Amino acid sequence: MSFTSFYFFVFLAVFVCAYYAAPIRFRWVVLLLASAAFYLLSSPKTFLFLLFTAVITFFGGRYIGEQNHRHKQYLSEHGELSREEKKKLKSAVQKKKRKMVFFILLINFGILAAVKYFRALFEALGFEGIFNLGALIPLGISFYTFQTAAYIIDLYRGKIQADQSLPRFVLFISFFPQIIQGPIARYDQLSEQLYQGHRFAYTNLTHGAQLILWGLFKKIVIADRAAILVNQVFDHYQDYQGTIVLVGLLFYSIQIYGDFSGGIDIARGAARMVGIDMAHNFRRPYFSDSISEFWRRWHMSLSFWCRDYIFYPISLSKTFGKAGKSLRSVLGDRVGKLFPVLVAQMATFLTIGLWHGAEFKYIAYGMYNGGIIVLGLLLDPYLKKIVGALHIDEEGTGWRVFRTVRTFFLIVVGRVFPVSVSFTAAVSELGSVFKGTGEVPFSSQILSLGLTSADFAVIFAGCALWFAVSFMQERGTQIRLSLDSRPLPVRWGAYLILTSVVLIFGMYGPGYDAASFIYRGF
Repeated sequence: MSFTSFYFFVFLAVFVCAYYAAPIRFRWVVLLLASAAFYLLSSPKTFLFLLFTAVITFFGGRYIGEQNHRHKQYLSEHGELSREEKKKLKSAVQKKKRKMVFFILLINFGILAAVKYFRALFEALGFEGIFNLGALIPLGISFYTFQTAAYIIDLYRGKIQADQSLPRFVLFISFFPQIIQGPIARYDQLSEQLYQGHRFAYTNLTHGAQLILWGLFKKIVIADRAAILVNQVFDHYQDYQGTIVLVGLLFYSIQIYGDFSGGIDIARGAARMVGIDMAHNFRRPYFSDSISEFWRRWHMSLSFWCRDYIFYPISLSKTFGKAGKSLRSVLGDRVGKLFPVLVAQMATFLTIGLWHGAEFKYIAYGMYNGGIIVLGLLLDPYLKKIVGALHIDEEGTGWRVFRTVRTFFLIVVGRVFPVSVSFTAAVSELGSVFKGTGEVPFSSQILSLGLTSADFAVIFAGCALWFAVSFMQERGTQIRLSLDSRPLPVRWGAYLILTSVVLIFGMYGPGYDAASFIYRGF
């Protein structure tokens, strides 16, 4: 069931009514039943995968939580223990917990690898027909696998308490607005909101509806229209080169942002209708002035997951710290000191690449982004000297605009890896960008890519509105609160105009795939 289908909105309306009709203390049960129904309607053959992950993580978490409790209780009952005895006791408890964490992560990531990554291996070996694992890829498996991993690791670190109710934990894993494409929720941020009943509030309905409407605008008016050009260019990449490839990458950058952030807005809007605030997953990423800032603004839940569970553990580890010290004589003091950070950056972006898929083009995409950040760290002192020698005002608007445009260009170029049919195709397309466009005039080519002049006008007008709203938000304007303060005719006028735009200019009809959210496949 897609977020843009008629059936979803019928489902959502029934769900909201049932939620507020139920007694407050049982409203979490309505959430659980709705989430189970949504999953069974969307991916009935793989529901057991999700249940298995939830059950094994729940009982593993209970074991870790019990170890934490016994440790604290023993310390409180034996206050006379020496420092050495406490250290020895802690080490023994940590060892038990580590075994359970390793077991749970091995099982959960093993399932992810079996149904998702081994599929690519079998396809490469020509066994796709024999091992048809593609039909068994559970809906949202990358999202809920990373979510359960965060839960188990946070329990191990003692940051949270273990959940004591299996049905409630299943709800945390399967909450239907986030199951298709996230965001990747943290237990301490979402669980309590799910378990407590929320009272009816008119603003929750209006703000949720606004988010959904805005998400639909980005998805079916802009992203799905841009997808026509993108598919034409990259499905037939042998026929296009040079500027057309660059235009295709630009439109893909528009498409994937509208598609992914639009889907997240719909998810957050659906949750908001019943008083649940899901984490933001985007913060105007194309306003970033560096690649590292871009990843702090794009797919934030994945970026922060990698930061907390990969980057920090590696960059702060004693092992890599010692390795950096031993390499100072070879690499120099500065690079030796940066060594743990550099390794952590590359490991982080390798994970981000693999999260998107097992094909080498995704790994290349991760390495491209990680490589730019690492290169920036290594060259930073020299770049600062050049900026100083040119007397550039680093706080000036011009320099900020230059950095933002430069970063956007690097992001657009890097998109060639995930959008291409293969790594080889991506390299070929990237090389063609630096060549001529051939004998066919650019104006003739651009109008032969499936979009009419009217389609281009809709995309450009839609992006202009989107940019204006984003620019206002970047300057601190809270759009929904600002809209709330307007007179009733103004508010409803804005709602009706945007609704009309979605209904009139949205992509429907033959050939339109309502389930084609890009990140649904991850």
